[in-house]
Amino acid sequence: MEQLDAVVITASNRAAAGVYEDRSGPVVAAALEELGFLVSRVVVGDGAPVGAALSQAVAQGVAVVVTTGGTGLSPQDLTPEVTEPLLDRHLPHLAAQIAMEGVRNGVASSVLSRGVAGVAGSTLVVNLPGSPGGARDGMRVLGPLLRHAVEQVRGVDHPRGA
Repeated sequence: MEQLDAVVITASNRAAAGVYEDRSGPVVAAALEELGFLVSRVVVGDGAPVGAALSQAVAQGVAVVVTTGGTGLSPQDLTPEVTEPLLDRHLPHLAAQIAMEGVRNGVASSVLSRGVAGVAGSTLVVNLPGSPGGARDGMRVLGPLLRHAVEQVRGVDHPRGA
């Protein structure tokens, strides 16, 4: 099985400034590593720095980019806005399923997350919430789908019945 690369981008002004430790990025990275991905992490400020990190990962042809943070309703929560212009194809049902996983786990406010998911070039991009619980819920949804989704993005044919 080919080892694929992934980048985890944490969007947080305070974590990027060292005010507090990033707690959701390690959750996402650990889940991706458990799935066999070679993972790198970056912590950046909200808004434009997220877009720059995303653009760089897409330009490098990384298989998967998962962002965490910046998906809420605060004025500085701009992760979806900087992600959208990069996407060639959208996966709205994936983003909706991630929100619903939070609801199933008793967090009604997870439907307020504005995270998006889609394909940029040959890279699968998914926005997750910035809380460790939201990141865990998102990876619970992504885990069983991720390798298959990456293979589809890369044009790998799947035999019937697989």
